Amino acid sequence: MSLPSDLLDRFDEIIEKRGYSSRSEALRDAIRNYIVNYEWMSEVQGERVGVISLVYEHDQRGLADELTEIQHRHMGLITSSVHVHLDHENCLEIIALHGDGDAIRRLAETVMALKGVKYVKLNAISPDTNYRQLP
Repeated sequence: MSLPSDLLDRFDEIIEKRGYSSRSEALRDAIRNYIVNYEWMSEVQGERVGVISLVYEHDQRGLADELTEIQHRHMGLITSSVHVHLDHENCLEIIALHGDGDAIRRLAETVMALKGVKYVKLNAISPDTNYRQLP
């Protein structure tokens, strides 16, 4: 496996801070977390409201246009989106959604697979959730 040196350096810093005994141990933990997140996303079913948060490389050729096109194709799910310029290289996109959980999950997975997307997080809940605070 090959990784960019800056990514590996950051990973090694976190390994040290978290007290892992080896890079292999940390990598196993990261893979387990990735699998758990994938399985959780696979269970997003029924009517849902949610948010997809993503950070992507601003200069990745065609990526901004591709993200816009994807959002236009999913106008039935997307209720709003916000675009934030983080710095000269990175943008944050926040996409609010309401609709079928499986369609929302597929949309998040489509965005995850795009070259130049650095981070994607899907948070989705049932709109029937009781939002009242506990006493």
